Amino acid sequence: MAAAESHVAPEAVGGLTPVEHMIEIHDLHKRFGNVEVLKGIDLHVAAGKVVCIIGASGSGKSTLLRCINHLERPDAGYVKVNGEFVGYRQRGERLHEVYEHELCAARASIGMVFQRFNLFQNMTVLDNLTLAPRLARGVAAAEAKRKALSLLERVGLASKKDRYPNRLSGGEQQRVAIARALAMEPRVMLFDEATSALDPELVGEVLEVMRNLAREGMTMVCVTHEMGFAREVADEVVFMDKGVVAERGPATQVLQAPREARTREFLARLL
Repeated sequence: MAAAESHVAPEAVGGLTPVEHMIEIHDLHKRFGNVEVLKGIDLHVAAGKVVCIIGASGSGKSTLLRCINHLERPDAGYVKVNGEFVGYRQRGERLHEVYEHELCAARASIGMVFQRFNLFQNMTVLDNLTLAPRLARGVAAAEAKRKALSLLERVGLASKKDRYPNRLSGGEQQRVAIARALAMEPRVMLFDEATSALDPELVGEVLEVMRNLAREGMTMVCVTHEMGFAREVADEVVFMDKGVVAERGPATQVLQAPREARTREFLARLL
């Protein structure tokens, strides 16, 4: 079956410049029924940078993240990762949806960690990490295991490799989820409120793994309510409100001296 033509605005595609950003989001729109959740988002993230997205519930943060790896199909606009369209191919000045196997290949370079851990409960920690590299990338079992053990060491869970997820704490499960995403050797990592489902005493261990990734130069987009983490790690903070980017800038500026009244009101409820 031929790939379907998209409804992405074609006039936005012509004359694209060479790759300047690891993630490029242009005029992104998304609606669910009569509710327009994203209202023309423009955002770019340079390689090795960390962007934290903050905002009230319902502001479109998670939907934006899910559009980056095409878990949600945009109604207009586009996303590019490392210079390549996600979910589409360009023909002339129009974009057309790609086949499912092409989309899966594009997603392989975009790691995502959800609020809930989404681990396979009937598999050990080690098997959770080796499954996707073997099936999606054709990595040999021995090599997949070697890399998985290295990643578990990296997140402090090498001793738990033979455990099943239900024998781990929430923080340990989330660290496994991060390691599993890293097993695909992604170019970017997306975090959707990665600590929101954790008990307060477990939040720190997950944030420390994320801090280490940032120090190592991983390109990251993090939807978060952890303002201390954003202040410490983010190169840029984006405040979303009612489906638009209401304010963006360096973490110290947005969090300590926001220009917009909406940003100040939101932060006053948290800080």
